[in-house]
This record gives sequence, structure tokens and C-alpha cells, in this order.
Amino acid sequence: MNSSQAIKLNIDMAQMCCNMYLDDLTDADLMLRPTEGCNHINWQIGHLITSDHNMTSAIAAGKMPPLPAGFADKYTKETASSDDASAFCTKAELLAAASEQLTAAVTALAEMSDDDLDAATPEPINAYAPNIGALFSMLGSHWMMHSGQWVVVRRQLGKPPLF
Repeated sequence: MNSSQAIKLNIDMAQMCCNMYLDDLTDADLMLRPTEGCNHINWQIGHLITSDHNMTSAIAAGKMPPLPAGFADKYTKETASSDDASAFCTKAELLAAASEQLTAAVTALAEMSDDDLDAATPEPINAYAPNIGALFSMLGSHWMMHSGQWVVVRRQLGKPPLF
């Protein structure tokens, strides 16, 4: 197994867990916040998709498909406080965009050699991911970090634990 394959295992595990957490949630459920001051799940997913796109584009130019028109504008720090569901994408739209972006990112990852993964990332990304391998690894860990809040919403909704 090479480094790209190991990183892909991390991404795959994160996506499996996240998809299970989201599977039985409705569009309305995605607008719930785990507590005051936290972002709702819909915004978090949009943020993750935008982050995946931007981070991968920064190190694999031309490999990522464009985000849907207007997508990035819906998921900014300024929109995080909005509870207007009509200002955001539906669950189906989010999952389609996430799948498209992740598929392209994983394809870009598969094309990387171990030497490529050791290469430094550009500023300001290098502040949190010093090399390309670390950045690709974040495609899984970033989703898992946010999904911890989704577990809280699931429990508030009376959903059973999945793991």
C-alpha cells in the first residue's frame, strides 16, 4: 500500500460515517443547530464541500469540477448565522455536490506519487497542512470533525446511536 492508498482509506471511512449520520436526516433536520452559537448541519456540509474544492484546487490545479453556480456564496462565514432554509441547498443538492467534489479529489489523490505528497503546500494552506499529503488527509478528518456535531443533533431528534 502506498501513501495515496492509505490516505484514501481515511477519506473512505470518514465518508461512510458521515453518510450514515446523514442518511435518515431530512432537509428540516439539517437546519437544526446542536446548540446556540453552533452552525446548522446544512451550513457545515456546504462549508465542507467548498473547503474540499478550494483546498484540492490549490494543490491540483484544473482537477476539480466547478462548484454549482452560487454555491460558495451560500456557505460563507456571513451566512452561517442564517436559519432561512431557502437560502441554502437541499440535502439532495448537497450530497450530489459532495460526491462530485470528492470523486474528483480522490482521482487527483490517486495520481500523486509519494514524492508529490511530500511537496509543500502554498500559503496560507501551509499553516494547517504543511504538505500535499497532509492536505489530502484533511479531506477525511475535516468531515469527521464536523460530524461530531451531527451526532448531537441526531440524539436531540431521538435517533439511535450508529456506532
